[in-house]
Amino acid sequence: MNLYIGNLDYGIKEENLRELFEEFGEVTSVKIITDKFSGRSKGYGFVEMASDEQAEQAINTLNGKPVNDRNIAVTKARPKTEGGNSGNYNNRRR
Repeated sequence: MNLYIGNLDYGIKEENLRELFEEFGEVTSVKIITDKFSGRSKGYGFVEMASDEQAEQAINTLNGKPVNDRNIAVTKARPKTEGGNSGNYNNRRR
């Protein structure tokens, strides 16, 4: 199960997030989203866990809990939408 982790401290590292979630089971991937220009964290990321049951336990335990003085949000990640062309740039008439 892929989990969305929000309200992260900007200084937290992927290794720290992995360690936090490994308390609940096998973590298959961790990704903190960063700004492509500055490289600074955007304050959210994703953790993928091998077991849905372990992921549910992590959600129930960690959602709203303080990590580095910030109450993190932990939910199931929504599927990525196709395209991402919100401005409809390619469909404009010239």
